[in-house]
Amino acid sequence: MDKIKMKDLAVRSDYEGWKHLTIFFTSLFGLGFVCILTWGSWWFIVPYLAYCTLWGGADAIWHECGHRTAFKTRRLNDFFYEIASFMNNFEAVRFRCTHSLHHTHTASSVDPHDFEVEGSIFWKPRTLIEFLVIFIPGFGLLNLHRSLHFEILQHALRIETRVMKECIPDHKKASCIRNSRIYVLLWLVIILASFALGSWLPILLILVPKFFATLNIVWGITQHLGLKEDVKDHRLSTRSIRLNPVFSFIYWKMEYHIEHHMFPMVPSHQLPKLHDLIKEHLPKPQSLFEAYKEIIPAVIKQAKDPNYYIAVHVPENKKTAL
Repeated sequence: MDKIKMKDLAVRSDYEGWKHLTIFFTSLFGLGFVCILTWGSWWFIVPYLAYCTLWGGADAIWHECGHRTAFKTRRLNDFFYEIASFMNNFEAVRFRCTHSLHHTHTASSVDPHDFEVEGSIFWKPRTLIEFLVIFIPGFGLLNLHRSLHFEILQHALRIETRVMKECIPDHKKASCIRNSRIYVLLWLVIILASFALGSWLPILLILVPKFFATLNIVWGITQHLGLKEDVKDHRLSTRSIRLNPVFSFIYWKMEYHIEHHMFPMVPSHQLPKLHDLIKEHLPKPQSLFEAYKEIIPAVIKQAKDPNYYIAVHVPENKKTAL
């Protein structure tokens, strides 16, 4: 491994952060304006789904700013982390704690428990139908009682959930409760604004877009689904795929997901260069079609045998080279 090249790849850039965020929010506001213009007609559906898909890119912004690799300036990372956390329904304190654990103990279902296993990227559906319905736009609205919204509401009411007990340090619990209350207050303001305006637009444009960001689920759920749990080698528990330039922008290059898990302090815009540097040590990246070609059979098999996992081919003579 070339340590000098690795050091160069880990350099953060305010320019790269501003470039991505400027394009993202300009495009989001533009699509939102088109939604307003088409409101009340069937034409609204097309720009709205595009708007929701782009809104789902807040997940990538939350993620990159959470690692403090989006910008060189720490305050910029923290500022946009808070904004993206609200957009993503990821309360900022809770998810900084759980995501750190996720990187240390990827897919661990035991102690210490990886809380990002639950209901998301490591989820094991009981049937193929249960898996497929998550790709229906708006389906998550039917499961609000199991959603992060419900968890935030519990924290706002000072109810100590399992994730708060096991993962959030005592000195950060008050901040988690405060943030949760701010989120709930903002939800109420958005709902009241809709009533005051006599329009669903504030709710549709600010409160629920994440529930209609179905394309983001298509690529996001490939990260670990069907792969081995409770293993230290990220190449066995994590999957890299390849996306077209538009989807890659929304995802902020997190399709290079093995690379990110192995070297989480490398900024996302540098992940393609990191891949080129270490690709001989990695499984071959997959297309979305190739990924689902193995994910769907794995979902069916895991419904019958929860211990089943997809065996990953790692270059045999490279296993200890990194």
